[in-house]
Amino acid sequence: MHDNPQNQAPYGYAQPYPQTVIVQKKGGGCLKALLIGAAVLVVLVVVAVLVGGGDSGSGVGSTSASAPQRETSQEDPAKTAGVGDLVKDGKFSFKVTKMEKGLSKVGQGFAASKAQGQYVMIHLTVTNIGDEAQMFTDSAQKLIDDKGREYDADSGAAILLDDSNAFLTNINPGNTVKGFVLFDVPKNTKLTAIQLHDSVFSGGVTVNLS
Repeated sequence: MHDNPQNQAPYGYAQPYPQTVIVQKKGGGCLKALLIGAAVLVVLVVVAVLVGGGDSGSGVGSTSASAPQRETSQEDPAKTAGVGDLVKDGKFSFKVTKMEKGLSKVGQGFAASKAQGQYVMIHLTVTNIGDEAQMFTDSAQKLIDDKGREYDADSGAAILLDDSNAFLTNINPGNTVKGFVLFDVPKNTKLTAIQLHDSVFSGGVTVNLS
């Protein structure tokens, strides 16, 4: 006997719809979970970027602003030479040996010169350390007070004195000349330094007088 085809479904036709429904339910759940996870991840990334960017920006700003200030404040100023120290500028080396101040006049008789304020005499030794002759002149030298004011040398009064060697003295290589530079400055002026130059065009070197 053969079964009635109308009463018996062929194999494989009995479960198509439940299987299809189950697959659709699983697929929909995974897709929803993936969308939720992606949204959460995007939110976390945005929050992390905003928070991290603010922190790093403020951190970098504070570091870049403070580090140079610390370096600048911790730098030691260059030590300035004093009386008796050997200094160099261009073709000359200098050594300031003494400072005299409070002189009301220099010279004798008709050759005497009276100071407007007071004469200050800077004694020094000048050596030519170059390979050719160089002219030393007092007009290139500057005296400085505690307010930063600069004073020119009084060449007219200096030439009245013997052995000043300050006005247009030519010094050959290897030779040394001793002399002084004369300045006329106000009384009670606090002098702090002298700038010595091998010429009016040189950078100069500072010697502390205080």
